[in-house]
Amino acid sequence: MITRRIVALGGGGFSDDGPPSKLDDFILSLAPTPGPRICFLPTASGDSETYPVKFYRAFTTRDCRPSDLSLFNRTVADLRAFLLDQDVIYVGGGNTANMLAVWRVHGVDAILREAWDAGVVLAGISAGAICWFEAGITDSFGLPPTGMRDGLGLLAGSACPHYNSEPHRRPVCQELVRQGFPGGYAADDGVGLYFVDRELAEVVSETDGRFAYRVTLDGDAVRELQLEPRSLS
Repeated sequence: MITRRIVALGGGGFSDDGPPSKLDDFILSLAPTPGPRICFLPTASGDSETYPVKFYRAFTTRDCRPSDLSLFNRTVADLRAFLLDQDVIYVGGGNTANMLAVWRVHGVDAILREAWDAGVVLAGISAGAICWFEAGITDSFGLPPTGMRDGLGLLAGSACPHYNSEPHRRPVCQELVRQGFPGGYAADDGVGLYFVDRELAEVVSETDGRFAYRVTLDGDAVRELQLEPRSLS
């Protein structure tokens, strides 16, 4: 049977320009074969020219075959064949709403669902974490963040990244859930939520003292359950 896997990062990974990320190592370890093909989608950054440079700098030193896919200056004719040929698809951060709109114009949303069903590992940072859920807390429309119910819906509920590093995230997330926004998961920077077949299988962290949270509505009260991660350090 095919195992469907998603890793949603609250922040961190190669985007931080620090030492080699243990979260990135973890994502690669989930690939079904050695030397996996990993494709970076920088759509949320408007296909920034510098973002893929960071990706290649991080992954050319690892045992993998990195590539990237631009949609603003598209050169790949058959997106379906290209993406389904990957072992890992890694989505960068940026503007979630714009990214989802561009994906839908090019049909990437449907291809990503097909890739997930085929066993391709899906992963992403910030916007690249929110996108897999039904809903998310996003600053796509400016600050303060707002709730968006326009995700791909591969995972139920909502997601909120940068829970520890952006002070407005936690109160906005909790107030939205109190008002009826779908409950879900929040993750600090340096923390990854690993899902297998829509269920949370594990929380991992490359930084001590960072956590993930289950944020739900219980009657009139918002409950925040701290989830202890497995340390990757």
